[in-house]
Amino acid sequence: MKLVVVSAGLSVPSSTRLLGDRLANATAERTSADVQVVELRDLAVEIAHNFTTGFPGTALGAALDAVASADGLIVVTPVFSASYSGLFKSFFDVLDPDTLTGKPVLVAATGGSARHSLVLEHELRPLFSYLRAVVVPTGVYAASEDWGAEGLVERIDRAAGELAGLMNGLAAGRSGSVPVSLPTQPTQGGAELVRGGGFEVVPFEQQLAAFRSE
Repeated sequence: MKLVVVSAGLSVPSSTRLLGDRLANATAERTSADVQVVELRDLAVEIAHNFTTGFPGTALGAALDAVASADGLIVVTPVFSASYSGLFKSFFDVLDPDTLTGKPVLVAATGGSARHSLVLEHELRPLFSYLRAVVVPTGVYAASEDWGAEGLVERIDRAAGELAGLMNGLAAGRSGSVPVSLPTQPTQGGAELVRGGGFEVVPFEQQLAAFRSE
């Protein structure tokens, strides 16, 4: 499997990249995925040219292909003016709108104040829901005071477990079997629950079959 991190951090070093790396490491520990990081700071010029020419440059094209081929995605942005950054939004504006359909996505953000934490629910989650991605229940926001404080590690682990559960479940579906790490149990409708990351994923086809049988 392949896990791609899209980081919109602008500084070097970047707390946005640091959060992305921690989420990726925690997810990779629970999956067999290889991790690739896409730094949008390095693609800013090519993203701008793509808007005017309609064609991606070499580096941008490779980044778009990486996102398209990913089994799971971690997206991290700094908060600018109470929302995601313009660079972050521009990258997903040039991405084919069907690329993220059904793809597991973990949303995360960094900011100078905890007051911006709702950016996850008000901005990031609606954006990726519109792109028809499967957004994991737990988003991770890290304010300046969160680094080294209680709670951040637990949020990272919970979100990573949820993303890993979805990635492992999809991989199992493609192979026609459910891995040992994701035990199943019967439900009232005869469906199977795939457990992973602290929540349960019921395949849509099984939900629909149970609904029709009622």
